[in-house]
Amino acid sequence: MPCIQILPEVFSFLERQHGQFIDGQTRAPASGAAMLSVTNPATESVIAQVAAASEAEVDAAVAAATAAFEGVWAQTSPYERGQLLLRMADAMEAHGEELAQIESLTTGKSIHLSRMLDVGQTAVALRYYAGWATKISGQTLSPSFPSLRGERYSAMTLREPVGVVAGIIPWNFGPMIAAWKFGAALACGCTMVLKPSEFSPLTLLRMVELFTGAGLPDGVLNIVNGGGDCGQQLIHHPDVAKVSFTGSAGTGIKVGRAAVAAHLTRFTLELGGKNAAILLADANVDAAVTGLLQTGYVHQGQVCAAPERLFVSQERVDEVCEKMAQALRHLKIGSPLDEAVQQGPISNKPQYEKVLQYFETAHRQSQVLCGARAVDGTGYFVEPTLIRARTPQDVLLCEEVFGPVLTVMPYEDEGQMLEWVNDTPFGLSASLWTNDLAKAMRLIPQVQAGTVWVNMHTFLDCAVPFGGVKASGVGRELGSAFIDDYTELKSVIMAY
Repeated sequence: MPCIQILPEVFSFLERQHGQFIDGQTRAPASGAAMLSVTNPATESVIAQVAAASEAEVDAAVAAATAAFEGVWAQTSPYERGQLLLRMADAMEAHGEELAQIESLTTGKSIHLSRMLDVGQTAVALRYYAGWATKISGQTLSPSFPSLRGERYSAMTLREPVGVVAGIIPWNFGPMIAAWKFGAALACGCTMVLKPSEFSPLTLLRMVELFTGAGLPDGVLNIVNGGGDCGQQLIHHPDVAKVSFTGSAGTGIKVGRAAVAAHLTRFTLELGGKNAAILLADANVDAAVTGLLQTGYVHQGQVCAAPERLFVSQERVDEVCEKMAQALRHLKIGSPLDEAVQQGPISNKPQYEKVLQYFETAHRQSQVLCGARAVDGTGYFVEPTLIRARTPQDVLLCEEVFGPVLTVMPYEDEGQMLEWVNDTPFGLSASLWTNDLAKAMRLIPQVQAGTVWVNMHTFLDCAVPFGGVKASGVGRELGSAFIDDYTELKSVIMAY
């Protein structure tokens, strides 16, 4: 099947000289600005240039967000905030194919996935947050103070927006993860400055233009581009009340430390994982293999919650490995714009080189059952890979690869298996595959992870909080949990 036809408006957008989006305006690159090249990972060709924000531009973005927070956004009712989020979702869907194509061109993501998640589920998230805008409330309380002269007491709590939020976005699912952050912030009455990944800023830049057409007030949502220096300036800015970061554990720890050191700035960290899938002896192997192929290799494994470790009962491990390897060998690798392709490229060159280093380690230390090689030709393509670990200390079983690699470890004793599952600094997600509900219910509390799925993996729903324990993060995205992170709780006590 040939690749889809790129829309004329996509070509027109890519040809621009992109700058920042500040106070409701797209800013052209300043004279002498450092330019960031955006590369199509399927062709290794530069498809656009984006200007890195200067320190003055970052300050201007925070100033615009501050003015909007204290002005127009403070005067916008919760109902109006919700209606705006609904119109923003409508705008995304109206331009869905354009946004999906931009996302696939810049990240190597399957066009199916860009349409489904970075457009479809992003719109779903905005509508979810729109519903919360009118439902953020405090409590009424009855204090137990003794009455001295016949007076009485009453108390209540108020939920107040924290202020300007800095969102630092990764390259793998920029539009969707950004919406988790700015949807939550706007619903609570906050304003935001977003810094996309320097590898994939284009989709967000186009989205915010569409949001302006949907009625987004000036200064409420701003975008600045750049690398670590840009992010550090946001974290240390005295007018930033909160930082919301999604990315690697190592960088996230630095972000948290910097936020605390700056101004005791509050933060939310959604970090990486070395997620386990556990197949018990009674598991439906065919269903488990199908589910793990769908979730372990989607977007070339570049999903923070994807399974990377597979623990299989000794009696079923050969069957599982044989069926998975056979299926992986038949996956079609190619352009993410080809609707028949099942595996596209790694999203950027640094990540591609990191995955290749893990392949070298796998060939030295483990048993490669399938893949573990680069694909000849242009583009950052690698083979989907299945590894069988020799020991629980194998590098591929311990370190986050963030690529199309799943490592299998057989076990005989469930107690030993749980020790291996939990013997990791991470704790983002895990899954249990079994038909024994009683056993699943007993194992769930023993697995150290923020999310545990049963007979499924990686599926997220806006109504269900998502986040990790240990080095996989602090705080939660989605669900109602976001309210605690984007509001300040104020107590009011009255005597009468």
